[in-house]
Amino acid sequence: MFEKLKEWVRKMISKNNVKRALGVDTVISTQMEAAIILWSKLYEGRPPWLCENVKSLNLPSAIAGELARAVTIEMKASVSGSGRADFINAQLIPVLNDIRRYTEYACAKGALIFKPYIDGDKITVDYIQADSFFPTAFDSSGRISGAVFADRKIQNDKFYTRLEYHCMTENGCRIVNSAFVSDSALDLGKEVPLGEVYEWADLEKEVLIKGIKHPLFAYFKTPFANTTDTLSPLGVSVYSRAVDLIEQADRQYSRLLWEFESGERALFVNESAFKKDDDGKPILPDIRLYRALGFDDDNMFKDWTPTLREKNILNGLDNILMKIEDVCGLARGTVSNPQTEAKTATELKIMRQRSYATVADTQKSLRYTLEDLIYAIDVWTSLGRLAPSGSFEAAFEFDDSIAADRQTEFSEKQQLVSNGIMQKWEFRMWYFGETEEQAKKAVFTQGENSGE
Repeated sequence: MFEKLKEWVRKMISKNNVKRALGVDTVISTQMEAAIILWSKLYEGRPPWLCENVKSLNLPSAIAGELARAVTIEMKASVSGSGRADFINAQLIPVLNDIRRYTEYACAKGALIFKPYIDGDKITVDYIQADSFFPTAFDSSGRISGAVFADRKIQNDKFYTRLEYHCMTENGCRIVNSAFVSDSALDLGKEVPLGEVYEWADLEKEVLIKGIKHPLFAYFKTPFANTTDTLSPLGVSVYSRAVDLIEQADRQYSRLLWEFESGERALFVNESAFKKDDDGKPILPDIRLYRALGFDDDNMFKDWTPTLREKNILNGLDNILMKIEDVCGLARGTVSNPQTEAKTATELKIMRQRSYATVADTQKSLRYTLEDLIYAIDVWTSLGRLAPSGSFEAAFEFDDSIAADRQTEFSEKQQLVSNGIMQKWEFRMWYFGETEEQAKKAVFTQGENSGE
């Protein structure tokens, strides 16, 4: 039902519908809108080339899942420094528990929005995928500064839709809620009071939140350049440049399956050896193994065991998979056969560098997004008076073992500290993921205890 609702919302809401309903233009091109829909279908295992003779390897979900795993493995984030910090940190924990799954959605579809809101005495975060929101404005840095989000309910056989519009103004963030009702899932319908839907009854029609610098949502996008629409600041799927190659891989994989299916061993037997049905046709004991020979054939049976060409087909498939890894910024062996590459330690290091650059850039983008999310949570905390005022500092730690051996890097940094090139507190920040204040305090305490 959720998937159907999502598809209905997408079909119903268009640039023209948003313009008519809210008087707002969306800043998403036709090619980007089509591309996002395509990336979503690929991720869900529904490529347009899928048919009876073409099977899917589900490469898009494998690629997005592998990158999300590498980006978030052993990832840590925390907020500290005051009672306010403790409250924000508690709201962040559920986000971090699911961060890998939502990072995968962002990798697959190009972007994801984290939208916090007050939920009783806490802050809850909505996760809105790239095919479920419409950007309306961007700032000079490419950050979304305005967007329309859609929520839908079915009540008394009618379709209710709420459009939530966020935009930054000179005075702050303006949020407008509008409700619509229709008898059809494909029509926005007429505007009605928010109170017609129980869950929306307490929402304000319009509110202006003053004194804030950023929208009250965080936009996470992949760090890849947008080759679908070079003028658009929207994020693109990690496999956006590999769509044609993914189709080639699926078709080559289908050839492999057909090679095994068509090359199954068979025994051709003279029809006289079989019992007959009421129509006089031979009854085969096993339709996969036995084939009937005509009465005019002099042989009682013939064995057919063809020579399979699976090695050539597999080699062709592997070459396509390696090209996919190259254009997606992944190391060889991620989806291709790892035995065909990386024969020496030096080769392994070179191949890891490609994945490292992709992973590191994605981690950086995720960190900026979480910082924006923490900012939004802090604003909602103040608006809802959910925690006392107080300063806070966020700390992040990502596992970087994909690029370098952890033990080797530990030894290198220890040497830097010994030579006075790196401070002890800097070492603690790297190793323990502490904030600068925490690390300096720990080093000072250690110095006092040791008499230094």
